[in-house]
Amino acid sequence: MNFNIKTGQPEKLRTNCLVLAVFEAGKLPEATLKIDTATGGYISKVIKLGDIKGKRGQSLVLHNVPNLNADRILLVGCGKAADFNDKAFREAIQTMAVQLNNMNLHDAVCCISELAVPDYDVSWKIQTSVVLTSASSYKFDVYKSKDDQKKSTSLVLKDVTLMVPSRRDIDKAEQSVKIGLALVAGVQLTKDLANTPPNVCHPTFIAKAAQKLAKTYKTVSVAILDRKDLETLKMGAFLSVAQGSAQPPKLITLEYRGAATKNQQPVVLVGKGITFDTGGNSIKSPAGMIGMKYDMCGAASVLGAITFAAELGLPLNIVGVIASAENMPGGQASRPDDIVTTMSGITVEILNTDAEGRLVLCDALTYCERFNPKVVIDVATLTGACVTALGNHHSGLFTNYQPLANDLLAAGIVSGDKCWQMPLTEEYQKQLDSNFADITNVGGAEGASITAACFLSRFTKKYHWAHLDIAGTACRFTGKDRGATGQPVPLLAEYLLNQVK
Repeated sequence: MNFNIKTGQPEKLRTNCLVLAVFEAGKLPEATLKIDTATGGYISKVIKLGDIKGKRGQSLVLHNVPNLNADRILLVGCGKAADFNDKAFREAIQTMAVQLNNMNLHDAVCCISELAVPDYDVSWKIQTSVVLTSASSYKFDVYKSKDDQKKSTSLVLKDVTLMVPSRRDIDKAEQSVKIGLALVAGVQLTKDLANTPPNVCHPTFIAKAAQKLAKTYKTVSVAILDRKDLETLKMGAFLSVAQGSAQPPKLITLEYRGAATKNQQPVVLVGKGITFDTGGNSIKSPAGMIGMKYDMCGAASVLGAITFAAELGLPLNIVGVIASAENMPGGQASRPDDIVTTMSGITVEILNTDAEGRLVLCDALTYCERFNPKVVIDVATLTGACVTALGNHHSGLFTNYQPLANDLLAAGIVSGDKCWQMPLTEEYQKQLDSNFADITNVGGAEGASITAACFLSRFTKKYHWAHLDIAGTACRFTGKDRGATGQPVPLLAEYLLNQVK
């Protein structure tokens, strides 16, 4: 999809569809008012008829509007003018995008992007518009038959013009289009990988995706460690998860070098890459196994974030570390009561083989020490308990360094990909005590997402670290929205942009 920036008189633009905002109580924003005047009060008359009341989520298509070069007008309700904020802006753009994709047209001009949003500038509005409009047309139909693909094919929205209030805004807006498209590329890669079926997307498949990234961008290099390498590194926890599967484990390291100096400390992103999680010998129920291909969304998000950075050429050094394995039951699989030794030397009593994510991550987090990181952020669909606590609206945030938490919380608000800080205090650590090893891999049902983070914190004492539990935000398991969301790539992208600033 192409995005253009323009300012001036939208009534003179030739387009398949002109998109205008309408507030409740018939209040018209400036751009809509100009069109209303140019059309002899046509829009005001329609509003008086009651066909659209301006409430959020409402929309109305008008045809044969006089004195316009547009084939049609799409009116989008934005709620009360006094309450118009960033959330209302997002809803308006999403409503617009859905309607445009259902209208069989090639191009559109959007005037919603001219609306003032308290506390947000034109750059944010344009970037948000690009990301949300692009997301609305995302499809993963690689595995549909050709006949089924043909049935869903229609005219595709290819060009969207976003209006800005002033010529002074054009340069900023055009740069924001580039940022938005880079984020779209990262999010799409993340979704595509996560939506790929687990009989295709296994650790070797993710490794090949990383290698493809390195071939695409000269600033990215990749190294892949296999089972023998993990044995040499004494990653006993990581290996214990993989030993029940025929699929070999992979520790994948990507290095993006964009900083002017090689010695600049990198931001290290760590992704959980369990390509399918049966629970191992602590096997899940059949219903509980549906959607477990999404247990590698953390890994996919790391690849998406590095794609974003490479697309823009951000002047940062970023390292991505992906711990990928398949968690399967069987004669070779690890058992409850097994004790393994991690790369750090800490011994772990495995009480539940379905708490495998922390076992691959703990060795990956120890591995991160060699990069002398500025910060380490791990991303994982780690616990169902986090979904119970926060639902699908916030990722859980845990950290040993409050300034990093503040940065991530702020990035989440701006990006709309929000996180919520959870406690990580000493009281919870006691739940990991073991009679037979240094620690157990689970701490009981109480505060389970917190004790999972406590487990990881044992391996992050040499650097500033944050853990994002994305179990509730990375995907939807059921309903019409079933599939990967691409989160938390927008959050990570905003964080990386702020590191540049």
